[in-house]
Amino acid sequence: MSSSIGPLVGAVDQGTSSSRFLIFSAKNAELVTYHQTEIKQFYPKEGWVEEDPMEILESVKTCMNKAVDNLKALNLSAQDIKCIGITNQRETTVVWDKITGEPLYNAIVWLDLRTSSTVDKLISKTPQKDKDYLRPLCGLPITTYFSAVKLRWLLDNSEKVATAAAEGRCLFGTVDSWLLWNLTGGKEGGQHITDVTNASRTMLMNIQDLKWDNKLCQFFDINQSMLPEIRSSAETYGHLFDGPLKALPISGILGDQQAALVGQLCLKPGQAKNTYGTGCFLLMNTGLELVHSNNGLLTTVGYKLGPNKPVVYALEGAIAIAGACVRWLRDNLGIIKTSEEIETLASKVESTSGCYFVPAFSGLFCPYWQNDARGIICGLSQFTTKEHIARAALEAVCFQTRELLEAMNQDSGIPLKSIQVDGGMTANNLLMQLQADLMGINVVRPSMPETTALGAAMAAGHAIGVWNLDNDETKVTTDLYTSSITEKERDDRFCRWKQAVQRSMHWIPSDEQTA
Repeated sequence: MSSSIGPLVGAVDQGTSSSRFLIFSAKNAELVTYHQTEIKQFYPKEGWVEEDPMEILESVKTCMNKAVDNLKALNLSAQDIKCIGITNQRETTVVWDKITGEPLYNAIVWLDLRTSSTVDKLISKTPQKDKDYLRPLCGLPITTYFSAVKLRWLLDNSEKVATAAAEGRCLFGTVDSWLLWNLTGGKEGGQHITDVTNASRTMLMNIQDLKWDNKLCQFFDINQSMLPEIRSSAETYGHLFDGPLKALPISGILGDQQAALVGQLCLKPGQAKNTYGTGCFLLMNTGLELVHSNNGLLTTVGYKLGPNKPVVYALEGAIAIAGACVRWLRDNLGIIKTSEEIETLASKVESTSGCYFVPAFSGLFCPYWQNDARGIICGLSQFTTKEHIARAALEAVCFQTRELLEAMNQDSGIPLKSIQVDGGMTANNLLMQLQADLMGINVVRPSMPETTALGAAMAAGHAIGVWNLDNDETKVTTDLYTSSITEKERDDRFCRWKQAVQRSMHWIPSDEQTA
């Protein structure tokens, strides 16, 4: 059986809400088996979101062990796995002691808002008090989202981190670096490396020369000695130190949204994908060209599939809250018991009956970049039920995606005619139909939704020569959703949504943001 399936490639997919290890066939890109565990999030104060770096690491090891066990049940051998790739939640910041290997603080998750006051201080340092001052160098605005701001906060607010940094013991990394360092030996010689896609989300890498930038590091007052080495997205970084796959090469790293771009085969300029996870992320391949946004989007590295391969850039629209809104309805309000139930609940009503939900729990990301916005539900009446609120939550994801689409169309000058989608929320058929209705373009969903992990597997397999990207014969089967409402209805509802967004802005006074 193993010979017909061909060589296998593993992929660690460490996301905001779960860790997974998936095993793919390099021959036909089919998913062979996987294991998944949910990750606990901590909310020590309002707007703060943390995770335990040790739990992240242990969950990844557990998933790898269980997925390898699954292989045996399928009569396949772990020896058929030739390499593994890593894809990860981006921007989430980990600091650890290189002598003991212990984390110096919990991981500060990408959508955490504690750095609002740090952001204000940094912006006040710029000549025109301009949040876009660093964009020409790193492609990103100064906001709570990115890693350098979180690292600056840790150095300013944690004595343990500041002391370790002063003594040269502190290492910084995004989740990919934390995992790679540990999986390749940790304090016994672990490799301290990141790839260009993750480095491009720190605000410390020069977007043109792909190196840590002296001016950026000076601006944030960060010592480059604590930063990982930047490498391409597809090369051998090291080998697994122990476990059932000991000595296997780790040969691919991509931030999760860039991994989905590769996994969706958006390898030509103008191709785009939208991933629906904890947040929602629309990326368009812009080829070898750096496109700077005039509409609140981010300029980022798409991928660099080998040390000597060219860097491919992308434009990105990022929404903080998508699946996280469904999780909030489940965990905080208790109106659903499982995330899957939202589709059934929202399907019980034909419309939201004028109810609009702006889930600005972490402020507003693209295209507004408003840290002081907060979530609102408006248009409520005595007629409103939990079914209407559930449907409004799904529509919120679609309206936010339309805002990204409009910004992308303006920046690129090439209006998208259809959009490829992936991520956990795409299993929701109602959401996919609402998305087609509220954007007015076709929504194309692959029948194998694990494109993020697939992208990491493709990069890893490509690096060691078992996965041919140049002549990819992967046949992707898809489901197609087309709009079923008039342009007038679509635009009227979008106009109402915009009014709701305005009402969510400037909700938190600046003195409360710094508390």
